[in-house]
Amino acid sequence: MNAGLRRDGPKNRVADFFMEKKRIGVLTSGGDCPGLNAVLRGIVRAAATLNWEVVGFLDGFEGLLPPARYLILDRRNTAGIGHLGGTILGTTNKGHFTAKAGRGEVRKVRTEIIERARGVLKNLRVDALIAIGGDGSLTTAQQMHESGIPVIGVPKTIDNDIDATVLSFGFDSAVACVAESLDRLHTTATSHKRVMVVEVMGRHAGWIALHGGLAGGADIILIPEIPFDHEKVAAAVRRREREGCRSTLIVVAEGARALRSRATIHATGPGEFRLGGIGEIVAREVNRRTGKETRVCVLGHLQRGGAPTTVDRILGMRFGVHAVQLAQEQQFGRMVSLQNHQVTDVPIAAAVNRLRLVAPDSQMVQTARAVEISFGD
Repeated sequence: MNAGLRRDGPKNRVADFFMEKKRIGVLTSGGDCPGLNAVLRGIVRAAATLNWEVVGFLDGFEGLLPPARYLILDRRNTAGIGHLGGTILGTTNKGHFTAKAGRGEVRKVRTEIIERARGVLKNLRVDALIAIGGDGSLTTAQQMHESGIPVIGVPKTIDNDIDATVLSFGFDSAVACVAESLDRLHTTATSHKRVMVVEVMGRHAGWIALHGGLAGGADIILIPEIPFDHEKVAAAVRRREREGCRSTLIVVAEGARALRSRATIHATGPGEFRLGGIGEIVAREVNRRTGKETRVCVLGHLQRGGAPTTVDRILGMRFGVHAVQLAQEQQFGRMVSLQNHQVTDVPIAAAVNRLRLVAPDSQMVQTARAVEISFGD
């Protein structure tokens, strides 16, 4: 029998059961990625063992604004979702709660917006809110925590650029997509003796390009942390041709830049810009400097879609369970984190102060150089 129930009759026990039943809220914010549904499933299952209800807010933080948009998550409607990509709650990286516009560009969410969200949480009797998101979403979560809202963060990004955790779910799935794409492109590149330039995601951090390039057998990897020289890239292509190699695979992160140049951006709407287009520039310069037939493949949102790998399914589940444990212990303002293969937690503020970037002298970079992968520097 539940220790919190009175022993004065079935009717009162049932009434107290529902009065004492806690509610936790959860939302998925920012870009979608494989593994989000695994986190939701972990949260729901862990909460069910505590006899808690889970309120899932739709379309990220925007679901917190009145009239609230939500659904009650339970074992039934979260059964069998761990292998699904995307998020059953929907998400957005725009709207009233945007706290970061770019690297280091922090905006304050308006007090009026936070108060409206607080009112919704109070009306729905939500005791804690679990926010699943990347650097920008966790910055919003930190601001809500500072305003007194009980928030717990779960790190999510395919870029793997959130500080204070060595791994975020979604990253492994994105790397697998890159590696498989390189496997496919290698055969057509070899058949036609071409240079293939593959542009992958990675605004400020080159983790996807580095890991995906290593796994997929890239010959040249260009990342934001190591500015490259177009002539040195071309020289690497010419060297491979002299050695009898029939093709060259170049992986370039969308945020990579040439020496004395800025990252390549393009307009997507009035006042809106996105990174991208560096693949075309690299291909054009390689063709101009070597005469080699060059093609470009931009993977784009293919890296975000599809089923999560087993690594991301398990990591997502572990993150979800730990988030519920933090709620149970009322450890708010904390973010779930993976350190030394163990799931632990850190202050959200420690995770959003800076990005986790590839160190140019890291062991991974040295490993790539040891097998003659060029970084164009």
